[in-house]
Amino acid sequence: MPVANLLVGKMAIITGGTTGIGRAITLAYLAQGCNVAVNHLDLDKDRPHLESLMSEASSLSQSNPQAGRLVHLPGDVRDPQTGTKLVQFALEQFKTDRLDVCVSNAGICTFAEFLDLDPDLFEKTVRTNLDGAFYVVQAAARQMARHQSPPGGSIIGISSISALVGGAGQTHYTPTKAGVLSLMQSTACALGKYGIRCNALLPGTIKTQLNEEDLADEEKKKYMEGRIPLGRTGETKDLAGPAVFLACEELSGYVTGAQLLVDGGLFVNLQ
Repeated sequence: MPVANLLVGKMAIITGGTTGIGRAITLAYLAQGCNVAVNHLDLDKDRPHLESLMSEASSLSQSNPQAGRLVHLPGDVRDPQTGTKLVQFALEQFKTDRLDVCVSNAGICTFAEFLDLDPDLFEKTVRTNLDGAFYVVQAAARQMARHQSPPGGSIIGISSISALVGGAGQTHYTPTKAGVLSLMQSTACALGKYGIRCNALLPGTIKTQLNEEDLADEEKKKYMEGRIPLGRTGETKDLAGPAVFLACEELSGYVTGAQLLVDGGLFVNLQ
Protein backbone atom coordinates (compact mmCIF):
# COMPACT_ATOMS: atom_id res chain seq x y z
CA MET A 1 0.00 0.00 0.00
CA PRO A 2 1.39 3.44 -0.95
CA VAL A 3 2.43 5.65 1.94
CA ALA A 4 -0.04 8.51 2.18
CA ASN A 5 0.03 9.14 5.94
CA LEU A 6 -3.75 9.12 6.15
CA LEU A 7 -3.74 8.18 9.83
CA VAL A 8 -0.90 10.26 11.24
CA GLY A 9 -1.46 11.02 14.92
CA LYS A 10 -4.15 8.35 15.29
CA MET A 11 -4.11 5.38 17.65
CA ALA A 12 -5.69 1.97 17.07
CA ILE A 13 -6.17 -1.36 18.80
CA ILE A 14 -6.38 -4.56 16.77
CA THR A 15 -7.23 -8.00 18.14
CA GLY A 16 -5.57 -11.01 16.58
CA GLY A 17 -3.10 -8.64 15.00
CA THR A 18 -0.03 -10.85 14.53
CA THR A 19 -1.26 -13.13 11.74
CA GLY A 20 -3.51 -13.12 8.69
CA ILE A 21 -5.88 -10.24 8.07
CA GLY A 22 -5.12 -8.59 11.41
CA ARG A 23 -1.43 -8.49 10.59
CA ALA A 24 -2.04 -6.93 7.16
CA ILE A 25 -4.24 -4.23 8.68
CA THR A 26 -1.69 -3.59 11.41
CA LEU A 27 1.10 -3.00 8.88
CA ALA A 28 -1.13 -0.80 6.73
CA TYR A 29 -2.08 1.35 9.71
CA LEU A 30 1.56 1.71 10.73
CA ALA A 31 2.48 2.74 7.19
CA GLN A 32 -0.25 5.38 7.30
CA GLY A 33 1.20 6.88 10.49
CA CYS A 34 -1.09 5.25 13.06
CA ASN A 35 0.20 3.95 16.40
CA VAL A 36 -1.10 0.41 16.93
CA ALA A 37 -1.52 -1.90 19.91
CA VAL A 38 -2.17 -5.50 18.92
CA ASN A 39 -3.63 -8.28 20.99
CA HIS A 40 -2.48 -11.90 20.61
CA LEU A 41 -2.70 -15.19 22.52
CA ASP A 42 1.08 -15.49 23.06
CA LEU A 43 1.10 -19.17 22.08
CA ASP A 44 4.50 -20.77 21.48
CA LYS A 45 3.57 -21.59 17.89
CA ASP A 46 2.64 -17.96 17.24
CA ARG A 47 5.76 -16.37 18.70
CA PRO A 48 7.66 -16.38 15.37
CA HIS A 49 4.76 -14.43 13.85
CA LEU A 50 4.97 -11.82 16.60
CA GLU A 51 8.74 -11.51 16.28
CA SER A 52 8.58 -11.10 12.50
CA LEU A 53 5.80 -8.52 12.83
CA MET A 54 7.84 -6.47 15.29
CA SER A 55 10.85 -6.71 12.96
CA GLU A 56 8.78 -5.60 9.97
CA ALA A 57 7.35 -2.71 11.96
CA SER A 58 10.87 -1.64 12.92
CA SER A 59 12.02 -1.71 9.29
CA LEU A 60 8.97 0.31 8.30
CA SER A 61 9.77 3.03 10.83
CA GLN A 62 13.30 3.29 9.48
CA SER A 63 12.11 3.80 5.91
CA ASN A 64 9.18 6.07 6.81
CA PRO A 65 9.80 8.70 9.50
CA GLN A 66 6.05 9.23 9.92
CA ALA A 67 5.23 5.54 10.39
CA GLY A 68 3.37 4.62 13.54
CA ARG A 69 4.74 2.69 16.50
CA LEU A 70 3.72 -0.88 17.36
CA VAL A 71 3.17 -2.40 20.80
CA HIS A 72 1.58 -5.70 21.79
CA LEU A 73 -0.25 -7.27 24.71
CA PRO A 74 -1.16 -10.94 25.27
CA GLY A 75 -4.76 -11.77 26.10
CA ASP A 76 -7.71 -14.00 25.26
CA VAL A 77 -10.66 -12.06 23.85
CA ARG A 78 -13.03 -14.55 25.48
CA ASP A 79 -12.14 -12.88 28.77
CA PRO A 80 -14.37 -9.78 29.19
CA GLN A 81 -11.42 -7.91 30.72
CA THR A 82 -9.06 -8.40 27.78
CA GLY A 83 -10.56 -5.55 25.75
CA THR A 84 -10.44 -3.16 28.69
CA LYS A 85 -6.82 -4.07 29.42
CA LEU A 86 -5.86 -3.59 25.77
CA VAL A 87 -7.44 -0.13 25.66
CA GLN A 88 -5.72 0.99 28.86
CA PHE A 89 -2.40 -0.51 27.77
CA ALA A 90 -2.55 1.35 24.47
CA LEU A 91 -3.40 4.67 26.12
CA GLU A 92 -0.51 4.27 28.54
CA GLN A 93 2.02 3.15 25.95
CA PHE A 94 1.25 5.97 23.56
CA LYS A 95 0.69 8.56 26.29
CA THR A 96 -2.65 9.68 24.95
CA ASP A 97 -6.21 9.85 26.19
CA ARG A 98 -7.67 9.17 22.75
CA LEU A 99 -8.52 5.88 21.05
CA ASP A 100 -9.33 6.55 17.39
CA VAL A 101 -9.81 3.09 15.88
CA CYS A 102 -10.75 -0.38 17.08
CA VAL A 103 -10.49 -3.39 14.76
CA SER A 104 -12.16 -6.49 16.18
CA ASN A 105 -10.45 -9.18 14.14
CA ALA A 106 -9.62 -12.14 16.41
CA GLY A 107 -11.44 -15.27 15.33
CA ILE A 108 -11.21 -19.00 14.75
CA CYS A 109 -12.64 -21.37 12.14
CA THR A 110 -12.37 -25.14 12.39
CA PHE A 111 -14.46 -27.03 9.86
CA ALA A 112 -16.69 -29.77 11.28
CA GLU A 113 -19.65 -31.90 10.27
CA PHE A 114 -22.88 -30.59 11.80
CA LEU A 115 -24.17 -33.97 13.01
CA ASP A 116 -20.89 -34.72 14.75
CA LEU A 117 -20.12 -31.21 16.00
CA ASP A 118 -18.62 -31.27 19.48
CA PRO A 119 -20.22 -28.87 22.00
CA ASP A 120 -16.79 -27.69 23.09
CA LEU A 121 -15.90 -26.59 19.55
CA PHE A 122 -19.22 -24.79 19.19
CA GLU A 123 -18.76 -22.97 22.50
CA LYS A 124 -15.15 -22.02 21.77
CA THR A 125 -16.08 -20.67 18.33
CA VAL A 126 -19.00 -18.61 19.63
CA ARG A 127 -17.10 -17.29 22.62
CA THR A 128 -14.07 -16.28 20.54
CA ASN A 129 -15.76 -14.90 17.44
CA LEU A 130 -18.90 -13.32 18.87
CA ASP A 131 -18.46 -12.89 22.62
CA GLY A 132 -14.89 -11.71 22.08
CA ALA A 133 -15.99 -9.16 19.49
CA PHE A 134 -18.73 -7.85 21.80
CA TYR A 135 -16.39 -7.37 24.77
CA VAL A 136 -13.63 -5.68 22.76
CA VAL A 137 -16.05 -3.39 20.91
CA GLN A 138 -17.75 -2.46 24.18
CA ALA A 139 -14.44 -1.61 25.85
CA ALA A 140 -13.37 0.54 22.89
CA ALA A 141 -16.76 2.26 22.71
CA ARG A 142 -16.69 3.13 26.41
CA GLN A 143 -13.37 4.91 25.92
CA MET A 144 -14.50 6.63 22.72
CA ALA A 145 -17.84 7.77 24.15
CA ARG A 146 -17.13 8.58 27.78
CA HIS A 147 -13.44 9.24 28.33
CA GLN A 148 -12.20 11.44 25.51
CA SER A 149 -13.08 14.88 24.26
CA PRO A 150 -14.53 15.23 21.77
CA PRO A 151 -16.03 11.73 21.72
CA GLY A 152 -15.83 9.72 18.53
CA GLY A 153 -13.91 7.07 16.65
CA SER A 154 -14.15 4.23 14.18
CA ILE A 155 -14.96 0.62 15.07
CA ILE A 156 -14.45 -2.08 12.46
CA GLY A 157 -15.71 -5.63 12.90
CA ILE A 158 -14.14 -8.30 10.72
CA SER A 159 -17.12 -10.36 9.67
CA SER A 160 -17.11 -12.62 6.60
CA ILE A 161 -18.93 -13.48 3.41
CA SER A 162 -20.04 -16.40 5.61
CA ALA A 163 -22.40 -13.94 7.31
CA LEU A 164 -24.43 -13.92 4.10
CA VAL A 165 -24.19 -17.50 2.85
CA GLY A 166 -24.27 -20.97 4.38
CA GLY A 167 -21.53 -23.55 4.68
CA ALA A 168 -22.06 -27.24 5.39
CA GLY A 169 -18.89 -27.51 7.44
CA GLN A 170 -19.35 -24.11 9.08
CA THR A 171 -22.66 -24.39 10.95
CA HIS A 172 -20.94 -23.25 14.14
CA TYR A 173 -18.94 -20.50 12.37
CA THR A 174 -21.32 -18.71 10.01
CA PRO A 175 -23.72 -17.65 12.80
CA THR A 176 -20.85 -15.96 14.63
CA LYS A 177 -19.88 -13.93 11.57
CA ALA A 178 -23.51 -12.98 10.99
CA GLY A 179 -23.47 -11.92 14.63
CA VAL A 180 -20.45 -9.66 14.09
CA LEU A 181 -22.23 -7.99 11.16
CA SER A 182 -25.35 -7.51 13.28
CA LEU A 183 -23.24 -6.18 16.14
CA MET A 184 -21.79 -3.50 13.88
CA GLN A 185 -25.24 -2.53 12.65
CA SER A 186 -26.66 -2.23 16.16
CA THR A 187 -23.65 -0.44 17.63
CA ALA A 188 -23.84 2.02 14.72
CA CYS A 189 -27.33 2.86 15.99
CA ALA A 190 -26.31 2.95 19.64
CA LEU A 191 -23.11 4.95 19.23
CA GLY A 192 -23.89 7.41 16.45
CA LYS A 193 -24.83 10.09 18.98
CA TYR A 194 -21.23 9.94 20.22
CA GLY A 195 -19.78 10.35 16.74
CA ILE A 196 -18.61 6.74 16.70
CA ARG A 197 -18.83 4.97 13.35
CA CYS A 198 -19.24 1.18 13.29
CA ASN A 199 -18.79 -0.85 10.11
CA ALA A 200 -18.14 -4.43 9.04
CA LEU A 201 -15.61 -5.81 6.58
CA LEU A 202 -16.70 -9.08 4.96
CA PRO A 203 -13.72 -10.93 3.46
CA GLY A 204 -14.35 -13.60 0.87
CA THR A 205 -11.88 -16.42 0.28
CA ILE A 206 -8.62 -14.99 1.61
CA LYS A 207 -5.34 -16.90 1.82
CA THR A 208 -4.65 -17.28 5.54
CA GLN A 209 -3.53 -20.02 7.89
CA LEU A 210 -7.20 -21.01 8.21
CA ASN A 211 -7.47 -22.31 4.64
CA GLU A 212 -3.88 -23.00 3.59
CA GLU A 213 -4.54 -26.75 3.32
CA ASP A 214 -7.46 -26.24 0.93
CA LEU A 215 -5.48 -23.83 -1.23
CA ALA A 216 -2.55 -26.26 -1.34
CA ASP A 217 -4.86 -28.72 -3.12
CA GLU A 218 -4.72 -27.67 -6.79
CA GLU A 219 -8.16 -29.09 -7.56
CA LYS A 220 -9.80 -27.26 -4.65
CA LYS A 221 -7.91 -24.08 -5.48
CA LYS A 222 -9.05 -24.23 -9.11
CA TYR A 223 -12.65 -24.70 -7.99
CA MET A 224 -12.46 -21.77 -5.56
CA GLU A 225 -10.87 -19.44 -8.08
CA GLY A 226 -13.38 -20.48 -10.73
CA ARG A 227 -16.23 -19.02 -8.66
CA ILE A 228 -14.54 -15.61 -8.25
CA PRO A 229 -15.07 -13.07 -11.06
CA LEU A 230 -11.63 -11.55 -10.51
CA GLY A 231 -10.15 -15.02 -11.00
CA ARG A 232 -8.08 -15.30 -7.85
CA THR A 233 -8.42 -15.87 -4.16
CA GLY A 234 -7.75 -12.84 -2.02
CA GLU A 235 -4.64 -11.98 -0.07
CA THR A 236 -4.60 -10.49 3.39
CA LYS A 237 -3.30 -7.19 1.99
CA ASP A 238 -6.57 -6.88 0.03
CA LEU A 239 -8.26 -6.04 3.35
CA ALA A 240 -5.73 -3.36 4.26
CA GLY A 241 -7.01 -0.60 1.98
CA PRO A 242 -10.67 -1.03 2.99
CA ALA A 243 -9.63 -1.02 6.66
CA VAL A 244 -7.70 2.23 6.16
CA PHE A 245 -10.70 3.71 4.36
CA LEU A 246 -13.05 2.91 7.25
CA ALA A 247 -10.55 4.21 9.81
CA CYS A 248 -10.00 7.54 8.05
CA GLU A 249 -12.51 10.22 8.97
CA GLU A 250 -11.71 12.26 5.87
CA LEU A 251 -12.54 9.33 3.58
CA SER A 252 -15.45 7.64 5.37
CA GLY A 253 -16.75 10.17 7.87
CA TYR A 254 -20.37 9.62 6.82
CA VAL A 255 -20.15 5.82 6.61
CA THR A 256 -21.59 3.85 9.52
CA GLY A 257 -23.65 0.69 9.86
CA ALA A 258 -22.27 -0.44 6.50
CA GLN A 259 -21.00 -3.77 5.27
CA LEU A 260 -18.17 -3.85 2.78
CA LEU A 261 -17.63 -7.09 0.86
CA VAL A 262 -14.00 -7.73 -0.07
CA ASP A 263 -14.43 -10.93 -2.04
CA GLY A 264 -13.39 -10.40 -5.65
CA GLY A 265 -17.05 -10.57 -6.66
CA LEU A 266 -17.67 -14.04 -5.21
CA PHE A 267 -20.98 -13.23 -3.52
CA VAL A 268 -22.69 -11.78 -6.58
CA ASN A 269 -21.53 -14.79 -8.63
CA LEU A 270 -23.01 -17.46 -6.31
CA GLN A 271 -25.96 -18.55 -8.45
